[in-house]
Amino acid sequence: MITSKDYDCNYENKWCPGCGNFQILAAMKEAFAQQQIPPEKLTLISGIGQAGKTPHFLKCNMFHGLHGRALPLATGTKIANNDLTVVVSCGDGDCYGEGGNHFLAAIRRNLDMTLLVHNNQIYGLTKGQASPTSSLGMVTKLQNNGTPSSQFSALAIALAAGAGFVARGLSGEPEHLTELIVKAMNYKGFALVDILQPCVSFNKINTLSWYKERAYKLDDTDHDPQDLAKAFQLAQEWENSLPLGVLYESAGTPFHERVPNLKVQSLASHKYDGKVMADTLLKNL
Repeated sequence: MITSKDYDCNYENKWCPGCGNFQILAAMKEAFAQQQIPPEKLTLISGIGQAGKTPHFLKCNMFHGLHGRALPLATGTKIANNDLTVVVSCGDGDCYGEGGNHFLAAIRRNLDMTLLVHNNQIYGLTKGQASPTSSLGMVTKLQNNGTPSSQFSALAIALAAGAGFVARGLSGEPEHLTELIVKAMNYKGFALVDILQPCVSFNKINTLSWYKERAYKLDDTDHDPQDLAKAFQLAQEWENSLPLGVLYESAGTPFHERVPNLKVQSLASHKYDGKVMADTLLKNL
């Protein structure tokens, strides 16, 4: 029987006290345990940032990559060995800023993986610059007169790009967040969970209480997650209301089933045959 403690490790955690990352990490462990995923079958990939440190605090296969490059690494991992459960952990700047183009490419490919974005609307690791999800006019240590860029609407952009599973969670609602992560991981294809969280050190506007005052959970009886138009409408709610839950879910064909050789078996399962490889290379010279 696998429990959340099976993913514990002994590395010291230096996130700021009160950081939403702690609750996200706990929700991840619980979600993995509920699905009885052995640590050796789980692969967690991240980029740079406080969210990027998440794999350090989990017992599993992990790769800590470069800024904005977690999704390309996850793509190669999943293509090489489709038997692995691949989860990507990124911050809002890491994923939507430096990794924005990779974000779109992963959606288009419909890779069978789960993307968890820790969205605190600020660059925390580099001490408080505005991120792509910072609100227009937000004053930061760097943007003294307020950020002049419009807020990146990640959920709406994911829907427009064709994502089949789009959800939003809140670190301050750990049980609900655990449910969303489980649903995302059971979706056959690319699943995005954008997770709102406070940054207690550098974002004094979007605090946990700010989120709690505006957040509401989507009711299955009132919202049909297959209604794309309604999902777009919900994705654009922001200042006064923040919908939590699965905004959209629609079945699609994952990437490994679109490629004939991958559909038969993952690359890692193929036997190496030097002669066949050499003959193939010679034919293509």
